[in-house]
Amino acid sequence: MATSVLKRCVTAAAKVNRLSPSLSARRWLLSAAYTDTKVWEAREKDHQNLAELASTMERTYERKLPVSSLTVSRFVDNISSREEIDQAEYYLYKFRHSPNCWYLREWTMHSWIRQCLKYGAREKALYTLKNKVQYGIFPDDFTFNLLIDPYIKDGDFKSACSVVEEVMLQEAFNLPSTQILSLYALGSYLATRPQLIVSEERALGASLLICGLKQDDIVGLSAQLLGNALLGKVEISNGIHAVFKGMPLFWGHGYLDRALAVIERVAAASGDIKLSKDTLDYMNDLLQELSSTSDSDTSGEESGGEEEEDKKEDSVDENDRAEQAKLPQYASRFKELRSQLESQGKVESASFQDLVTVLARQNLAAAEKPDLEQYESRVQAWEAERRQLIQREKEMKEKAEQEKQERLAANAAAQA
Repeated sequence: MATSVLKRCVTAAAKVNRLSPSLSARRWLLSAAYTDTKVWEAREKDHQNLAELASTMERTYERKLPVSSLTVSRFVDNISSREEIDQAEYYLYKFRHSPNCWYLREWTMHSWIRQCLKYGAREKALYTLKNKVQYGIFPDDFTFNLLIDPYIKDGDFKSACSVVEEVMLQEAFNLPSTQILSLYALGSYLATRPQLIVSEERALGASLLICGLKQDDIVGLSAQLLGNALLGKVEISNGIHAVFKGMPLFWGHGYLDRALAVIERVAAASGDIKLSKDTLDYMNDLLQELSSTSDSDTSGEESGGEEEEDKKEDSVDENDRAEQAKLPQYASRFKELRSQLESQGKVESASFQDLVTVLARQNLAAAEKPDLEQYESRVQAWEAERRQLIQREKEMKEKAEQEKQERLAANAAAQA
């Protein structure tokens, strides 16, 4: 289904790159200023011996006492090798499964991602991000950007989309830069013609839809169409419950209907609002595949495939079957709407990948400036909070020492 349309997408992209050399440049990715560590490294140093910190944490855990978030933060901040990344992962896990688990600091999450990138452990950062429940890693938008960008630059679009999926699950598409990077990663990955399993279709569909809702232009609308189409495929093939598994999506049938609603919106809109041709081709191929699959299922039922039918009953209910029955209507409505778009000149010949490439090239640089300003302010706030924690720790130690001396004095007086 998707192979033919994605092949056309790749071919179109190749043509644009040959015609416009500037599109093959990588300036539209994050600049050196954005990824520079100068602001982060300028923080006041709190040098610690990792062996001593590890020993302290182990003794604390053995005594069934909570380790402080400041101690974990110090450990992560003082990583100086790839081997120590693995040690820090262990203590992040231990902290997440301790009574203090809710107090992992934002700057510790940021520092963890930076340290993984610095010491060649990008896969470790992604692993802890994907297993966030076990490690407590919930980055902010800026930190997400730092992890998405190197995957894109290395051409590893599948991993970049894995990060985008986590952005989607956190509903963290707040920064325009994150939206642009995410759409670029999603468009580039789809252009590789991946063979997707159901969970991947669901994740890509939700990511395209939720991120696309942030852009009210040809890119955003095309992303919404693709997203709804992919989710509609999952819904028709596996039932609505397969769509909502762990996804921040609207709980209701009719994702193919919502995809068609996007086309209707473009057809009814005034001005130069269009949809890309390859996304419409994608929708067309998808409807054809679902229709052919539906016909095969019907044939199977007539031949008495009872075992297969029993399996479907586990995941597909009566409402799902009612939605499946609408496929012919959806296919007919799509043909009418597409014909209407073509007659109105609202079909863009450039592929979705080319559109997100142009979006990144034109808008990403401007989106960086406010991000960097906010980041500097955030680092200052983090540092103020960290100093406050250090002061509180110092006061508690002094108080504990004073109480200890008072106890010793009282015991000495009692013995005398």
